[in-house]
Amino acid sequence: MAIHENLLGGPPPTHLPDDPGPRELLAAGTSPAEVAARYPTSSLAWAQLADDAFERGGVVESYAYARTGYHRGLDALRRSGWKGHGPVPWEHEPNRGFLRALHALARAAQAIGEKDEYERCTQFLRDSSQEAADVLG
Repeated sequence: MAIHENLLGGPPPTHLPDDPGPRELLAAGTSPAEVAARYPTSSLAWAQLADDAFERGGVVESYAYARTGYHRGLDALRRSGWKGHGPVPWEHEPNRGFLRALHALARAAQAIGEKDEYERCTQFLRDSSQEAADVLG
């Protein structure tokens, strides 16, 4: 039996490829805007922009950043074989940018009164990774 084999017959977990550039730049203190400009496909950079905007009260700005990170993440997931559902494990660090962007999108949607989107994104986060929902919630 393979390690991490899904015994319930559902789709296998999706693991995004590692792209350490954005993570290393953010850890080194490079501004998230600079990181997003240099790595525009990085969900992690967009998620950080969304978090920063939300913390300073820029809810609409946070929503826009989060939506960008979410869509960049969906593109990356599809390129990695994801078929629109199935686990996206939090413990696989390259997945965290997408999961953070999804959480940020739910949070901002709730803040602007987009109840349906908030509920959809919250459920999508739980379905993708309960651990991410617990950590980020």
